[in-house]
Amino acid sequence: MGTLRDLQFALQTKIEELRQRDALIDELELELDSKDDLIRQLQGELDRLRTASVSLNPSGTTEVTGELGTQSNAWINHTDRFDLLLHFILSVPEQRYQMSPKLIQKALLENDFMKHLEASQILTIMDCMYPTTLAQGCCVIQEGDDGSTVYVLEEGSVEVTKGEQKLCTIEPGKVFGELAILYNCTRTATVTALTNIKLWAIDRQGFQTIMMRTGLLKHSNYMEFLRSVPSFKTLTEDVLSKVADVLEETHYNDGDYIIRQGATGDTFFIISEGQVRVTQQKSASEEPVFLSTLSRGDWFGEQALKGEDVRTANVTAVGDVTCLVVDRESFKQLIGGLDNMSNKMYESEEVKARLEAEAAFFSNMSLSDFRVICTLGVGGFSRVELVQLKNDHSRSFAMKVLKKRHILDTSQQGHILSERWIMMEAHSPFTVRLYQTFRDSKYLYMLLEACLGGELWTLLRDRGSFDDSTTRFYAGCVVEALAFLHCRGIIYRDLKPENIILDHRGYAKLVDFGFAKKVGLGKKTWTFCGTPEYVAPEIILNKGHDVSADYWSLGILIFELLSGSPPFSGSDPMKTYNIILRGIDMVEFPKKITKSAANLIKRLCRDNPSERLGNQKNGVKDIQKHKWFEGFNWDGVREGTVTSPFIPNVEGPLDTSNFDCFPEDTDEPPPDEESGWDFEF
Repeated sequence: MGTLRDLQFALQTKIEELRQRDALIDELELELDSKDDLIRQLQGELDRLRTASVSLNPSGTTEVTGELGTQSNAWINHTDRFDLLLHFILSVPEQRYQMSPKLIQKALLENDFMKHLEASQILTIMDCMYPTTLAQGCCVIQEGDDGSTVYVLEEGSVEVTKGEQKLCTIEPGKVFGELAILYNCTRTATVTALTNIKLWAIDRQGFQTIMMRTGLLKHSNYMEFLRSVPSFKTLTEDVLSKVADVLEETHYNDGDYIIRQGATGDTFFIISEGQVRVTQQKSASEEPVFLSTLSRGDWFGEQALKGEDVRTANVTAVGDVTCLVVDRESFKQLIGGLDNMSNKMYESEEVKARLEAEAAFFSNMSLSDFRVICTLGVGGFSRVELVQLKNDHSRSFAMKVLKKRHILDTSQQGHILSERWIMMEAHSPFTVRLYQTFRDSKYLYMLLEACLGGELWTLLRDRGSFDDSTTRFYAGCVVEALAFLHCRGIIYRDLKPENIILDHRGYAKLVDFGFAKKVGLGKKTWTFCGTPEYVAPEIILNKGHDVSADYWSLGILIFELLSGSPPFSGSDPMKTYNIILRGIDMVEFPKKITKSAANLIKRLCRDNPSERLGNQKNGVKDIQKHKWFEGFNWDGVREGTVTSPFIPNVEGPLDTSNFDCFPEDTDEPPPDEESGWDFEF
């Protein structure tokens, strides 16, 4: 029979489990609501795409003629309805409108952003664009408005202005407004028709649907091909998915030799389109003997993946042929599965007991137990206050305060619930702890660990840049944090110096999990988020991303800490994204970045996620064993015995000298009944 204390503790544990389950249910309900909204938006898009004509009058209002009859799909579940609508959008017949396909295609292919898309995606985008005509003097885009549409100018000309200043004139065959199809943004310039004009347009929802749908179909087809190969049958789904990501399409013309007998090879082929002819020559004086014909779904060259392979037959293309190709080195780097960095030190009985006692302690607290000292930081729709326990002046915490009204206005409910759930589960020494959450009529509150050493960004700003040793220490802390999150299927997605905070020892911890998401091992997500200079190319191109996006950001972080600025930076977000898409090899590294550091950065910032260090068979160990980290005391960092290169001066639990000063928040939000807040936190 347990003691009363044991029973109380068990009860508190169960209550916390139920609260977490309720939070997960809330999150799933929000996700379902968002899918319903998306379905309605897609249905509206279909209505517009199927209309007989669309025109804009000089006042800028839309006039739509035509009608689309709809059939009730009440019996179809949410996932099926979503899938059917996506399929319907992408199966709209070609040439619905009379356009100049060559001009539109040329415009898309010459655009700095669009040219990175696949040819099939360009054609599908053209197929889903709709025409718009405007009279001279009409405003196409208004500076300061929210934007969601990209345009291609077919006839006439437009003028681009910012404020009162003329920037340029755009002639036919040019794309403009493309940032709006990546995410919801404010237009940074005004575009006005200088003549009567004809435009072709596609909005963000249509573009992202195309990118997501084509990417999923391509990946699904690749996975189906791979599952049919005997050597791959033992691979787990997540490893197979990585092999699918690294496959490259190669095209051959009729009669081309794909493999020549007697040559050595390290490449494996799967036929995705067309047929090949296999022949064998028994001696140099004899004619080749026909062996077989292989077609779509068949493979050859399998032995090349296992070791040095001398080709024993000829393989030639019959007509046009497309093969999916992977070389031995890429294949070897992927086989072995995800490295399970479960870090047993976080799961010991001693640690579990401490966490349970901690949960019981904080579960009995309320907002009235804390006294606000000052403001530590201000964010987009939140602020962080230093608070002190009224009955224990030796203990201080950081209280993140979020306005309910702002969360609702920006539709951030899902992000907030996800942030809460992830942080309550994140017990790593290298992530800031969340102990408890509260709410009142106007605000949500997150009680966090107080790290009074200041932001890493402030230290970098004051010093300009760090040397190798200092950067290595902070990067090591970040690697440990990412390893902890990734083995639990969580992507962080907002790595940058501003989101790294120092504790009183000078150790670095990740803070602000607003963009973090649990996707599961080997799974992908398609949300566009992150800081422009740190965003991975697959996020920009809406290809779907996984934990490997964090390793790209790690490479950017190391570059910025060593040099003082990130490698990719433009005058506006779209220019930054286009520079990122050119690749890390186009970046000139400053001399202060050593060769081994540059090698690590380039291996972290590979365009193909499957080729990135940290995302291959040895997982994060490949980063830890890299030459740049040679001699680094990983065990000492985990145990906290390594001395930080910078030890902040923290006099006590209320010392805020390492933070900038912030004014009080005078903007009072409305209470619950006015804000429309209707779910638990």
